[in-house]
Amino acid sequence: MTKYSIQKPQLDYLGLAALQFKYQLSIPELVEEAIKNGEGTLADSGALAIDTGKFKGRSPKDRFIVADDVTNETVWWGDINIKISPQHFDTIYQKMLSFLDNKEVYVRDAYACANKNYSTGIRVITEHAFQNIFANNLFLRYDNEELPAQPEWTIIAIPSFLANPETDGTRQENFSILNFSKKIILIGGTAYTGEIKKGIFSVLNFILPKEKNTLSMHCSANVGKDGDSAVFFGLSGTGKTTLSADPNRALVGDDEHGWGEGTIFNFEGGCYAKCVDLTADKEPQIFNAIKFGSLLENINYFSGTRNVDFANIEKTENTRVAYPLNYIDNAMEPSVAPVPKNIFFLTADAFGVLPPISKLTTGQAMFHFISGYTAKVAGTETGVTEPQLTFSACFGKAFLPLHPTVYAKLLGEKMKKHQVNVWLVNTGWSGGPYGVGNRMKLSHTRAMITAALNGELENTAFTEHPIFGLAMPVGCPNVPSEVLNPRNTWTDGNEYDLKANELAQAFLNNFKDFEEFADEELKKGMPKLTQITV
Repeated sequence: MTKYSIQKPQLDYLGLAALQFKYQLSIPELVEEAIKNGEGTLADSGALAIDTGKFKGRSPKDRFIVADDVTNETVWWGDINIKISPQHFDTIYQKMLSFLDNKEVYVRDAYACANKNYSTGIRVITEHAFQNIFANNLFLRYDNEELPAQPEWTIIAIPSFLANPETDGTRQENFSILNFSKKIILIGGTAYTGEIKKGIFSVLNFILPKEKNTLSMHCSANVGKDGDSAVFFGLSGTGKTTLSADPNRALVGDDEHGWGEGTIFNFEGGCYAKCVDLTADKEPQIFNAIKFGSLLENINYFSGTRNVDFANIEKTENTRVAYPLNYIDNAMEPSVAPVPKNIFFLTADAFGVLPPISKLTTGQAMFHFISGYTAKVAGTETGVTEPQLTFSACFGKAFLPLHPTVYAKLLGEKMKKHQVNVWLVNTGWSGGPYGVGNRMKLSHTRAMITAALNGELENTAFTEHPIFGLAMPVGCPNVPSEVLNPRNTWTDGNEYDLKANELAQAFLNNFKDFEEFADEELKKGMPKLTQITV
């Protein structure tokens, strides 16, 4: 391999002309730096294990967007997108520059979006070497001869810099601030690396729909041997990672994608996987990706060893591993694929109401996309038996700078143009709600998804769900026909109808936040409550 000399970039555009920094270090060099700095230890797998300190996850209430001429009339302001003034941004920025005067930091150039027609250059300036490893693993990596003189976006992530809430306009000492005019993201007071990843995801969720008519998606994607792409949306616990991992299909990516003109593409160059209770049997791809170059976050070792105890959640349940996409055997590189033929919305319905698989009209797809529904089991406390409903618009509400209807309308347009099949898949309960019914068998869910991918449901007869209006297949290979209509799995049909109406009402209540901005086609996807005779 040819060795290129790497020219250190000028940082004058940031006001950091005199900053001392180490640029574009290799992974072995960064690991050495991290160990020398006392940032972490090497696990027996060779992965670097670090602790992110006070914050073991994102802090959504401390994420701000600068309110200015670019964002004032376009951003969906509220509890997701919180305003901060340009003046407060400038104050914090100048304080951060002063803070860096006597420090040496790490600088890395990378980019997002595997399709070069949509790519965005990113410069990441980090206090810690492990943060730079994260940026290398999660973003797409330049060949050295491609390195830009100046990127489109710059991230400055300095965990030991703390804001002063009284003067800086923040809620507390930690913050993540997006400035769309200056194209800078400031992160301080937190070492949790997910803030870096999701900062850029939020940026792309703003610029791609507005500037390139491209749907940004919080989803996984894979592609078959014949080039048939599939996209999987789903909140935590619905099986998104498990069901998109298919040995017969290449992985495009596991979390963030764009749907542009004639293509889908991964935003990222790696994976940021949860590893609580990880085993080689349950998730072999993730388990085998934990090796030298990977970054383990907030894990614990078995006592007296460097062997990771993945079941230990003393620090957090949100233990993570970050690794490059090419650590997965069947990953596509470059991770670019044709437009999807099938889209799957995964939901773990703990009410036992939704069909195990159903086909959606365009309006229904837009409605269920903007709903982003799943249900979480309430826990094991005495007297707590009801599941907890969760709605997250577009299956990623926390990262949407624009109003959710913008993304839903884009989905509907692309569905029509490319005649895409959209399926709602219930990976939750059947035969009754949680505590009464049973969890859907993974083997049945896999069989239904395989049948949809193979076109085996194309010519199947369908019946319509009386409340949600969903088209339910009457037969599916390798799945008992009696489970395909959820009402038939309940011992009491009236009880099912009551619970279905209850869930439908929850959908309608959630949709009130969006109805004012929804078009007629989207509204056609709404469920319809029925009169129940007891």
